[in-house]
Amino acid sequence: MALASSAKPAAHAASTGRAVREAVYQHRQLTPKGLLERAFAFAFRGLVYAQIWEDPLVDMDALDIRADSDILTIASGGCNMLSYLTAKPRSVTAVDLNTAHIALGNLKLVAAQHLPDHAAFHRFFAQTRQTENMAAYRAHVAPHLDETSRRYWEGRDLSGRRRISAFARNFYARGLLGQFIGSAHLVAKLYRIEPRELLQATSIEEQREIFETRLAPIFDKKFIRWLTQQPASLFGLGIPPAQFDALCDGDAQSMNAVLRQRLEKLACDFDIRQNYFAWQAFGRGYGETPCASLPPYLEAKHYATVRDGAAHAQILHCNFADHLRALPDGALDRYVLLDAQDWMTDAQLTDLWTQITRTARPGSRVIFRTAARPSLLPGRLPQELLDLWHYDQERSEEGTRQDRSAIYGGFHLYVLKAR
Repeated sequence: MALASSAKPAAHAASTGRAVREAVYQHRQLTPKGLLERAFAFAFRGLVYAQIWEDPLVDMDALDIRADSDILTIASGGCNMLSYLTAKPRSVTAVDLNTAHIALGNLKLVAAQHLPDHAAFHRFFAQTRQTENMAAYRAHVAPHLDETSRRYWEGRDLSGRRRISAFARNFYARGLLGQFIGSAHLVAKLYRIEPRELLQATSIEEQREIFETRLAPIFDKKFIRWLTQQPASLFGLGIPPAQFDALCDGDAQSMNAVLRQRLEKLACDFDIRQNYFAWQAFGRGYGETPCASLPPYLEAKHYATVRDGAAHAQILHCNFADHLRALPDGALDRYVLLDAQDWMTDAQLTDLWTQITRTARPGSRVIFRTAARPSLLPGRLPQELLDLWHYDQERSEEGTRQDRSAIYGGFHLYVLKAR
């Protein structure tokens, strides 16, 4: 089905706050976990991810996108939605509960179609400290944005500045995650550690030496050990209380070791020159050299494909399962759940996979990530529903190894069996 990128968010969609509350709340209000869930929902109301933290190369390899593929994904920062366009699917639909993410995704789609060339597109989203971006927004992007997204970007943040001005002041330092990374840099510097030092490494061996001698020792500090045991300290990573428990297997004292292991993978397992996730974590932006690592949608070789494909993408403000309920049987064949299932109850998982299975065509593929390493579906979905899907363990393990973002414990691929 052909989809238009100019579609506005649904007029009767729930507010971000109410939608996030419905997704996050699992405990009564006046309980320790209930209070944490409500604090997380409050923190999650604004922009969380300026950049999505799932590796699109891993996604696209597992999804095996074809010319007749119809993809449904969670929008988040919108990067992967645009990157999927480089594989030339028939359509991409992204849904999200967060209105800031909806506005960001619409901004990217409109910019891809209406900025004059790749240089302007690259400058806007890869070099977000350039004042020229404001003139480009006014001349080429704003006239084509839907009213809701334009009102968001031209509205003012807590500092009184228009939100769009962040694209002239390092947009990737914004949002809940950007602020979390900035705070982590500040804490590191209090211990006389400079995270950007890793970006100067010229080999993986040098990266490991810098990590082990300069970065890793911070996890031995008493304050850091205490801090990593506090669920609220990881809200900036977009980790709700339920996912915090999954990440450390219910043992908060082990979280310090888990985070050290994930950071070690990010810092040491991939060439820093080919890992834009590491540049975001250690440099708070993308590299500015011509050969700097970038998300696929920002690479010059993909510009024309992304520009043309943006006409076959849309972003909707709604719940993933609710959107599926409105679709006919066999409407889709590619599903991207990010890590959203870590938030869900068994009943929510069953409802979601019932709708996925109903709307899936033969051979459909579903990918998702989990905080813990194993897939969370066995023992939680009804067996008769799970038996309709084949778990590709080999591809899942390979995706886990190759995911450059290094945040997640597991990557998972399920393929619908013949019926």
